[in-house]
Amino acid sequence: MATEPVSGADALRDDIAERSATVGGFLDRLDALALEVGQWRISAFDVLFALAAVLAALAFAWIATRLTRAMLRRLTALDGTQAVLADKIATIVIWIVTFFIGVDLLGIDLTALTVFSGAFGLAIGFGLQKTFGNLISGIILLMDKSIKPGDVIAIADQSGQQTFGQIRKIGIRAVSVTTRDEREYLIPNENLMINQVENWSYSSRNVRVQVPVGVSYDADMALAERLMLEAAAKARRVLATPPPSVWWNAFGDNAVTFTIHCWINDPEEGVGNVRSDVLKHLWALFKEHGITLPYPQRDLNLRSTEALDKVIAALENRDSEPQ
Repeated sequence: MATEPVSGADALRDDIAERSATVGGFLDRLDALALEVGQWRISAFDVLFALAAVLAALAFAWIATRLTRAMLRRLTALDGTQAVLADKIATIVIWIVTFFIGVDLLGIDLTALTVFSGAFGLAIGFGLQKTFGNLISGIILLMDKSIKPGDVIAIADQSGQQTFGQIRKIGIRAVSVTTRDEREYLIPNENLMINQVENWSYSSRNVRVQVPVGVSYDADMALAERLMLEAAAKARRVLATPPPSVWWNAFGDNAVTFTIHCWINDPEEGVGNVRSDVLKHLWALFKEHGITLPYPQRDLNLRSTEALDKVIAALENRDSEPQ
């Protein structure tokens, strides 16, 4: 006798046949269309039943996941990180339960697969070790709250240039980070676990912005410093506490260099526009108070040579000749 790999189909067919002879006869004809390979027998009814069972299990998992997420959104006691962590754990539990429900619904005898279980488990272990590693890394990141949705972190692109972005989502495999130019980076969770991460909003959302400024040597330095503080205070996103400050950096070749330090608490809105705002106000104040900006200055030293002496002598003779 050939064994049925989907024993749940036989129980359903027998139950329907007891209730309706007409439908039972139709199902028997579908069951007669079968493919036998050794001791395995698969009929058309088995295939249809298996497809229906899989679709029903997937529908159950999808509906249960949506309902769970809706319930978690209504729980005000959970913060954003705890809600994401609870959502991930609930999703994993739902899909595991769905798998066992599907196996029970199909009536599959898992002991028949014991011959292949060792090789199959080894293949899964090697093939999905990175996936499970990223999954566990994402759960750990959410548990210790070192990386959470809404944080602003510094990242490096393929060319090595560092930029910053805001974490939008922590998925099963990767973290979604969106930069100011709407580029979305998908960083594997495991990379954030083993590599150094610069988190701008881990313990505090305050971020210091540095604005370099150069002033001509002829300018009033005390006035220029006051104007820098005034320009920083006028910027829209600059915080009053801690207050802006101005540091003298160096006496350069063409200018005295300063750095304006100011603080913001919304780094996800960018830092380049803060520098632009400060410099725009500073330009107007410098123009109003006559503070000049530096320009390149060079001292040229000419060595005395025979050819140069002849040129100088010819110029002097030309100047001494009567007009």
